[in-house]
Amino acid sequence: MAHTAGRTTPTGKGRLAALADLGTRPGGRRHPLVAAAMVLPLALLLGLVSGWGRMVLTQASSVAGMLGS
Repeated sequence: MAHTAGRTTPTGKGRLAALADLGTRPGGRRHPLVAAAMVLPLALLLGLVSGWGRMVLTQASSVAGMLGS
């Protein structure tokens, strides 16, 4: 096999590790708002795929009908 130039090892954290540490407190725990911002997009996507959006609209229209709106 041909010899290729070796890669230098990074001295600091990689980009993904630095991104994963975003919002982390000194004790190793994330701020609750950072955790929510990470989870909510996936939760909304899963909800829309599983039909959650239609269910919520149906219930909201039922409540609005009961309130007389």
